[in-house]
Amino acid sequence: MSLFQKESVITLSCPRKLAPYLKTETEALNFKTLAFRETGLDVRGTLNDCIRLNLQLRTAHRVHYLLSETKADTPDALYQWLTGLPWESWIPRNGYVAVTSRVSHPTITNTQFANLKVKDAVVDRIRAKTGLRPDAGSETNKTVLFLFWDEQQARIFFDTSGESLSRRGYRVANTEAPMQESLAAALVMASGWKPGTHFINPMCGSGTLAIEAAMHAAGIEPAARRRNFGFMHINGFERAEYKKQRLSLRSGRTEAIAGQIIATDHAADTLEAARQNAKAAGVEDLITFVCCDYSETPLPEGEGVIVMNPPYGERLGIRHKLAETYTEIGSWMKHKAKGKTGFVITSDPGLAKRIGLKPAVNQVFFNTTLECRFLGYELY
Repeated sequence: MSLFQKESVITLSCPRKLAPYLKTETEALNFKTLAFRETGLDVRGTLNDCIRLNLQLRTAHRVHYLLSETKADTPDALYQWLTGLPWESWIPRNGYVAVTSRVSHPTITNTQFANLKVKDAVVDRIRAKTGLRPDAGSETNKTVLFLFWDEQQARIFFDTSGESLSRRGYRVANTEAPMQESLAAALVMASGWKPGTHFINPMCGSGTLAIEAAMHAAGIEPAARRRNFGFMHINGFERAEYKKQRLSLRSGRTEAIAGQIIATDHAADTLEAARQNAKAAGVEDLITFVCCDYSETPLPEGEGVIVMNPPYGERLGIRHKLAETYTEIGSWMKHKAKGKTGFVITSDPGLAKRIGLKPAVNQVFFNTTLECRFLGYELY
């Protein structure tokens, strides 16, 4: 039986604090959660299910398909176990293999050594069985294996994503400190925003928040621009099934949405970068871009959310210069944005207090390594 029809454990990874949103997504796709962690969860399915997960998950980073597991006490035991697996049936013999890992084992002080053991085992097995040796290296654009190894067990997976799913492919123009796409998707979910109501994004920067909202509203899958995944470089890849899933998702898209999505920024070059990214994502016509100060952002009548990602003192400026900005944000929300729900994400509790409003929502997220608070305010 081809792995593409064989069920196994599928491990989904995501940034810290995004797992609840990833769970919501996977359950919406009718997957049952088998195990839940701060940085991901497990479900069960086939490699064809991995195709579906790669195409549709907005908050995941990687989709790992479990091949085998054992208890390995030494690197040599790891090697022997791996050489016993039928890699020649799974990996193209003239292909290319990369290995990544998460290792916490007393015999290993350098994870690169563990990676090398995996590569040696795979290559040696394929060469012994076929007479040919696949190339191996660090590039993750072909066949990718993932090793998890601790004192309790060793597990070897196909990384069916290859490159991280957060790399949607629409960021063609960069700005300073852009937000990761998976985090932006989670914040859109955490805001409670529903397509059909307004999504307003002052200080939009690279436009990631507005773009993720627009893609969701239009039914555009997050991997719409991706053309290469790890699962494509596994023997038995069913291209017809992949195309079928692509076409099915494409048929669910819409060209018009109810409610306005508005992105503003005071810097013309930053706004133009956001516009170019939205064009690459296929949602430029769904977002109204306005070059203005955040306080002049158009606020249409009706329900909606305002989501702001103002500068953090640690990264983009001097803290005391930002204090006044945060105070003004609070005043603007209170007096100008009545009837909406306002959200601010910041890593600085002191600056957050300067907003001067009592948050009804206070959630922890991580913007790369920075612990941030996502604060929500009911603006009556």
